[in-house]
Amino acid sequence: MNIEPIAYYRSLLPSKFGVPRQSGLVPELRGKVVFEPQYCNADALRGIEGFDFLWLIWGFSLNGKPAGEWSPLVRPPLLGGNEHVGVFATRSPFRPNPLGLSSVRLLGIENNDGTPALIVGGADLVDGTPIYDIKPYVTYCDSHDAARSGFVDERHWQELEVSVPGEFRAMFSDEEYAMLCGVLRLDPRPQYHEDPERIYGMPFAGYDIRFTVSCDGVLRVVDVVKM
Repeated sequence: MNIEPIAYYRSLLPSKFGVPRQSGLVPELRGKVVFEPQYCNADALRGIEGFDFLWLIWGFSLNGKPAGEWSPLVRPPLLGGNEHVGVFATRSPFRPNPLGLSSVRLLGIENNDGTPALIVGGADLVDGTPIYDIKPYVTYCDSHDAARSGFVDERHWQELEVSVPGEFRAMFSDEEYAMLCGVLRLDPRPQYHEDPERIYGMPFAGYDIRFTVSCDGVLRVVDVVKM
């Protein structure tokens, strides 16, 4: 079966570095699903406004490996990047078929001159990600409150305290600032990096956000440079 993108995701995060590792972790993060011309049809979205959440089926377009190249064992970031588990027990991008699945909140439907687009929140996608299908999230069958989640039940992300000097805070709108802090709070660094002197750079909204992370769990933005 050959599949082609029906849409592309657009956001302020152009790089994998900084993108949340799962959907829903940064609900403030807004993006837009922009349809390709042949699928840009308002009839195809009729009734979608009645759903609070959607499933996006998309492609790991930046995983850096040729299609079909995969490994049966991967190292999830939640386990510190040091423990191996089976690829089908994870959401790793390095899969036989590099497809992703994300639950996002539907925030609104934009319609410019008959050209519809979906405004969504909480996505874990890079700007430019191809989207292959959209399905509604249905609570009665998609939600399983008592379900076990494997190793995820035993590990939790340690959120950081984020410190942004006022001079840099003023460079962003309130909405952009909320998105930026939400992303930084989740610690975008590789999990095996613990050097408090190292300065990291994360592209966001056309800027390079440069920051350090101290041993006491405080992320400090030290510079913001126009890209």
